[in-house]
Amino acid sequence: MGKGRVMMSQHIRETELVTLKTIAETLNASNDLEHMLSAVLKELLQVSGLTTGWIFLIDEVGQYQFVTSHNLPPALVWEDFRPMCVGGCWCLDKYWDGRLHHAVNIMSCKRLEDATKKDWGDTHGITHHASVPIWAGDEKFGILNVAAPGKKRFHDDELTLLQSVAFQIGTAVKRVQLYHAQQKRADTYAQLDHVSRVIWNVSDIKELPAQVVQSVGDTFFWPVVALFLYREQKLYLETLYAEEKVQSIGVGLKVDQWQTVSEAFIEQRMIEKEEEPGRLTALLPPYKSSISLPLAIPGVEPFGVLMIATTERYVFDNAEKKGLQALADHIRLALQNAKLAQKQRELIVTAERNRLSRDLHDSVNQKLFSLLLTAQGAKSILPAEEPELEEALTDMQGMAREALEEMRSLIWELRPSSLEEDLGTALQMYGEHLGLEVNLEVAGSRCLTRAVEEGLWKIGQEALNNVVKHAHVQQVHIRLDMSGVDTICLRIRDGGNGFDYHPSFSEKGSYGLSNMRERSKLLGGTLVISGKKGEGTTITVEVPNHSGVAADT
Repeated sequence: MGKGRVMMSQHIRETELVTLKTIAETLNASNDLEHMLSAVLKELLQVSGLTTGWIFLIDEVGQYQFVTSHNLPPALVWEDFRPMCVGGCWCLDKYWDGRLHHAVNIMSCKRLEDATKKDWGDTHGITHHASVPIWAGDEKFGILNVAAPGKKRFHDDELTLLQSVAFQIGTAVKRVQLYHAQQKRADTYAQLDHVSRVIWNVSDIKELPAQVVQSVGDTFFWPVVALFLYREQKLYLETLYAEEKVQSIGVGLKVDQWQTVSEAFIEQRMIEKEEEPGRLTALLPPYKSSISLPLAIPGVEPFGVLMIATTERYVFDNAEKKGLQALADHIRLALQNAKLAQKQRELIVTAERNRLSRDLHDSVNQKLFSLLLTAQGAKSILPAEEPELEEALTDMQGMAREALEEMRSLIWELRPSSLEEDLGTALQMYGEHLGLEVNLEVAGSRCLTRAVEEGLWKIGQEALNNVVKHAHVQQVHIRLDMSGVDTICLRIRDGGNGFDYHPSFSEKGSYGLSNMRERSKLLGGTLVISGKKGEGTTITVEVPNHSGVAADT
């Protein structure tokens, strides 16, 4: 009798070893997780004499996924496996509570009980099952469940075998996850290379924000990508990629009012969160999970945040986080490079303007001055009996003087003092150069973008030229208001001849007025002309001070 038990025990042991060997070979045959688990489950049921089994995989945040099954009864297959995919059960409760440490007998199956109560179909006599945690080392990955009709209890040796199989499955799941993580990392860096090539080829800094979100969204297939840029003590939602389209938003808020984005910007670290109510929810499409990455150069003031969001609940793994951090580094460098390139181009243009102004001053300007002196000298020695010649020389003097004044104005325009002085002082100096008495009033203090500064400088020049040409007065009032939150207002008023201006007034033929209006539109602002004949004219222009990507500091 004792010898028979020993032989039976040896036979069982040999069967277990053969089973484990067969399953190990199956697990090592593929990196397709679903196909691998399906094959292993079928093999396990065949060698163990059981009839039914299914596997749940459970992620880091506790979400379970019904991965595979074999020979489920009709009650659990109802409506495309709905009983297996919706709701909880007692084995999952044990797993989530941390009470499922090893293979155990589950007294009954809640899913089968629910199926019986709701008459979803035949259960094939299955009422109980064994549940085994799938694990490897300190990590758990899910649950293996097996059952057979009429079987209400599993023996210890059966549970031991199931535990060994579950451990093998866990080890294989870990291996496949590492393989896919490595593959995903390689794909991520290939995609990163593509995005970096796209954004580094953009030379216009105004186009770069749109290109950033477009290339990131299209390449990585993230449903929502938002770029926030910092300027004037605010964070601006500059561009947004959603539904495979790019939108220019331009909404700015105080640094601490963007929730997750603000946290990433202020703390200068990657922030991962789920959807939260507030400003972001109002401006962005609905999302479930997000990750925000600060854009900053060490030792330099931070200048933005890249936010990526998903429409489903999602956990960004370590490989994705490393890839996204590398992506953020590329974006910040591309933005900084484009900004420096823009400044370099502006400096080149300024240097060329200065060269031209010097050449005009040293050549044409001097020749005009010599012509004026020559005409004056010729008049002084002209005989009194030559009135026609004297009149011609007088006209020559007048034309030379006018040409000289126009040349000086041209030199001023080529070399705008706005690049050397503040805008208000530059306009005052220009007005005084034209022979006007300028009453300057400046309200507030603001760092103007170069586009706004030069645009207002050109508009102010044109307005002051018009005062000299048409108003026929010596005094002009200039008010530069920079106290507004987002707008700059320049007002130039004279008490001269004026004219009756109405909104329907045609500016055709008036190059100066149409030019001022066109410049204000290019800056995203408005220009208003008001006045009456004999009561002077007022030019008022209001423009936003965020036409560029970032203010020059």
